[in-house]
Amino acid sequence: KAYFDTNVFKVNNVQFESLKLPSDFELRVLQISDVHNKVFGDNNEKLINMVEESNADFIVLTGDLIDRSTDSFRDVFLLVEEIKRVNQDVFFVTGNHEWENKRIEEFLVGLKERGITILSNENTQIRIDGAVINLVGIDNESTNHENMKLAFEKVDSDHYTILLSHSPGVVLKYDDIYADLILSGHTHGGQVRFPLIGAVIAPDQGFFPELDKGVFEFGEEQYLYIDSGLGTSIAPVRFLNQSQVSLIVINGVSKKIQS
Repeated sequence: KAYFDTNVFKVNNVQFESLKLPSDFELRVLQISDVHNKVFGDNNEKLINMVEESNADFIVLTGDLIDRSTDSFRDVFLLVEEIKRVNQDVFFVTGNHEWENKRIEEFLVGLKERGITILSNENTQIRIDGAVINLVGIDNESTNHENMKLAFEKVDSDHYTILLSHSPGVVLKYDDIYADLILSGHTHGGQVRFPLIGAVIAPDQGFFPELDKGVFEFGEEQYLYIDSGLGTSIAPVRFLNQSQVSLIVINGVSKKIQS
């Protein structure tokens, strides 16, 4: 069971809806998080096939692509090259392991050279079929590299707004976050889980963390989604917590349906 959970990944499908999107509109976002330099199949062939099948509008990489101890970026650079080949719109925010790796600058330069858009306390707009989506990214909050004011500068919250934050702790640190959806990772879902108990431990939260994985509401019609990720850290094992990527589908709805 532990071998399967650690080495065979699944696609977790998550659905949201919003009045801020056209009523017949569907937004598909593929989230890949916490790879920690792990490889699935030959040269990540299984992962790339899944990226192709997801048919996502854009892809978000929510930190910890590498481990703090990673000294060769070959595997992860090959992975992002292939992801970029499948989908031109790929966005990245840093996790704590990037900041704790002594070659972080070299790594970030390598991502940029491969056409990955790094959202470093900044935002961009994505336009799809008449819909406008704000995509905001902060540098990792758990290592205090975030700048929320700078990240949200000139963001018009009338448009649907997604915040990429590696650490879910951002919702505990800030009261007013003008995002409809926050996509996070970091926790690995506890990495090891037990029946009835759930996650045993998670970074920054200690034992039996509340923000472990899945969907949490942090405001009115505002949601935090924590992806439990693909890789492992410290102990190279997952239990009752299969490796995963997430396909997030956000549907526009009319006021009539909403009521």
